[in-house]
Amino acid sequence: MSDPKTKPVLTPSTGVSLRARLVLVALISFAVLVVFFSNRWLTERYTETTRNRAELRVALYSGNLISELQRNSVVPLLLSRDPALINALNSANYTQSTARLISYRDEIEAASLLLLDKDGRAVAATNRETLGSQHRTNSYYVDALRSSDTVFTTVRTEAGAYEFAYSRKIEDSDGVIGVIVVGVDLRKFENSWSGISDAVLVTNSEGSVILATEPRWRGKPEGEALATVSATDAIRRSVSNVSDWSGLPSEVLFLGEAVMRHEARVPFQGWRIASFTSYASVREKVNAVLSLEIMAFAMLLSLTFYLISRRAQWRSMLFAQESAELRQLNDALQREIAERQRAEEHLQVAEQTLAQSSKLAALGEMSAAVSHELNQPLAAMKTYLAGAKLLLQRKRPDEALSSFQRIDDLIERMGAITRQLKSYARKGGDAFEAMDVRQSVSTALSMMEPQLKSRDVRITRNIPRDPVMVMGDRLRLEQVLINLLRNALDATKAVAQPQVDIIVSRGDYVLITVRDNGDGVDDLDNLFEPFYTTKAPGDGVGLGLAISSGIVTDLGGRLTARNGQDGGAVFEVELPILKQEEAEIEAAE
Repeated sequence: MSDPKTKPVLTPSTGVSLRARLVLVALISFAVLVVFFSNRWLTERYTETTRNRAELRVALYSGNLISELQRNSVVPLLLSRDPALINALNSANYTQSTARLISYRDEIEAASLLLLDKDGRAVAATNRETLGSQHRTNSYYVDALRSSDTVFTTVRTEAGAYEFAYSRKIEDSDGVIGVIVVGVDLRKFENSWSGISDAVLVTNSEGSVILATEPRWRGKPEGEALATVSATDAIRRSVSNVSDWSGLPSEVLFLGEAVMRHEARVPFQGWRIASFTSYASVREKVNAVLSLEIMAFAMLLSLTFYLISRRAQWRSMLFAQESAELRQLNDALQREIAERQRAEEHLQVAEQTLAQSSKLAALGEMSAAVSHELNQPLAAMKTYLAGAKLLLQRKRPDEALSSFQRIDDLIERMGAITRQLKSYARKGGDAFEAMDVRQSVSTALSMMEPQLKSRDVRITRNIPRDPVMVMGDRLRLEQVLINLLRNALDATKAVAQPQVDIIVSRGDYVLITVRDNGDGVDDLDNLFEPFYTTKAPGDGVGLGLAISSGIVTDLGGRLTARNGQDGGAVFEVELPILKQEEAEIEAAE
């Protein structure tokens, strides 16, 4: 009995005929010619395409530089006429100048702003570390005094990079009173250029490189820079996933043309920009097409050889073998279907058991959450009732009524908390309104007044004078702040001089910071998990931060925690800021 998987051996009588051999030779010759001419034509086409794209990118880079320079060139003229800056220079009162420059910087998106008095001393700056420094010998100060227009200067730093700035003198009726300097951030273009498989450099009128994707090129002429670091090495450093250079054509490597150089003039003070583009992308595209052609010819050859070499008995043998395999697969499929049906029945039972367990777990978590969130108002009510009783005994009913009013407010708050706890497992947003964060901070401190009075804790507040508006639920935000304050008080029980800082800052978003000087947090990863707590048994169930994190997420922000550099824990609540236009629309509605 023969093995059905054994292939029959071709005998001389069944060999390939002369006609079939000629067909195979003609097909192979045709494939070689097609691949050869396709390689030449595709290489020329993709090289031209790569060259055009590189030229287009150079033109785009040049346009971006000019756009950034032109956008910042008008700023010194506008700031030199700012009455607030002129009055500050005349009166030598610079208390508001730095804040004003910071607001200007955010509006115009400049790299930096620097205000110098007539003696070259920095009296206001967006970088507060430079306040009081002397700039009398700097070129942007000297050139601005000598010119009646805005001047552009390029200064090389000690680190080898270049800084660019526009400067203009500020005058009044008595003459020059100061200089305004506007920093221009051109280094950001270097980072964007590095994301493309090009090496780019910009030279000034003297031929020195002032911007480049390769840091070691800066400050050198182009020839010396390329001798220090070649263009191919610069491209490798610029893009970590650059194509395989071993795939470049051998003739290109031999002629030293592994990169294409494109240069363009930047219409600004004689600047020029040059880019170096790798041929590797060209070779990669050509090889992809050639691979498809070779694969197609290989498949065609395989099919031809198969049709020539196979005989009728092979077909019957294959059909019989395939029938046996199909029967085996059918039997295996039936067994697998039966096993899957049994697995589905077990899965349904497991799902029912899991659903019941989830219901019990949710019920326990909700009960613990209600107990946790109502402890604070109940403790405050107990304190106010004791105070009201004492006031009534002293025949001071008016003050006692004030305590009763606070108790009434706490009762309303307890009702609001029980309603809000229902949203712990779903998204909220129905009670959102425009609100002032400062009011929520004040209310939270008022709610914590009994605990603060019972301990000698120093509370510092750093809150802006102007309203800090967000879109949210006031009661839920107060609930978060009370939880953070209560945790801060608990964390400072063992500290000799406990202190809690509350900071509200406003920028692209609103940031509420609650910081203590306790021992900090050991496990930051599990801090916001339900039922995780570092307190002693009976002091907490570990739901405060989990609930607070869920509330802040519903408000569109996030709650984060870290340990301070000087010790203690720092909790930060980030909320989207409500812009002035949106606040006016909400007020109108």
